[in-house]
Amino acid sequence: MKRFHVHAHVDDLAASIAFYTRLFGVEPTRVEADYAKWMIEDPRLNFAISTRGASAGIDHLGIQADTEEELAELKERAGAADAALLDEGATTCCYARSEKHWVTDPQGIAWEHYRTLGSIPVFRETAQDAPAAACCSPASETRACCTPQTQAQPGRCC
Repeated sequence: MKRFHVHAHVDDLAASIAFYTRLFGVEPTRVEADYAKWMIEDPRLNFAISTRGASAGIDHLGIQADTEEELAELKERAGAADAALLDEGATTCCYARSEKHWVTDPQGIAWEHYRTLGSIPVFRETAQDAPAAACCSPASETRACCTPQTQAQPGRCC
């Protein structure tokens, strides 16, 4: 079963963790110095926040697939949406190893479709650390994860 995903940039991680913990009625499932995530069951939501963005607000939306088949279905539908598809394949981001692709809607909102393959101890592995290279320059921290928009703008991704 798929899960809706929202990633927002925040200015004050501690205050945001306190707010969302009260709002959702549950503690985050993962907390790092620059990141927190809640895996909510009702409604099925993967809500993540980080301090890695240029400005506060929604970074991207997405759908997290549980199986390869679900991810393949999402990729097929994204390809049919008449939008450029960025297929990252195996990558690391947001303290996880995953298989993912991106599309951007007509308003410029990035949509991530992905399947989490495992947890990693860092926000993103560098190309020399990872079995599969990260999508962008590890030196740039203006975006939480790579999106089709940022891929087209060198220096603005990851």
